[in-house]
Amino acid sequence: MAQVPPEEQEERLAQLQGIIDLMRPAVQADGGDLALVAADVVGGVVEVQLQGACSSCAVSASTLQGGVERILRDRLPWVTEVLGGVDESVDPFESESMGRGGYVPSF
Repeated sequence: MAQVPPEEQEERLAQLQGIIDLMRPAVQADGGDLALVAADVVGGVVEVQLQGACSSCAVSASTLQGGVERILRDRLPWVTEVLGGVDESVDPFESESMGRGGYVPSF
């Protein structure tokens, strides 16, 4: 694995968090949220989680793959893989009231 100096690792993490912060308002507009769970800035693997209303949204997988992953890989050449999941701990009825997306209860 290539050596990445600590300063560059910090810069990569800051850039990643900045892009996540830019994407969050779009997800929040539908009552959800986007969180950075983990980032291997040397190996290129990033893990994110959709939260809130995303737990019952029919297009959450598309948001992860077609939106989040595409944007991160396009803007950060060191990103090789984006792993994602959905926080399903939110009650589906509470989740539905958080936004205006297309909701499919998970029960």
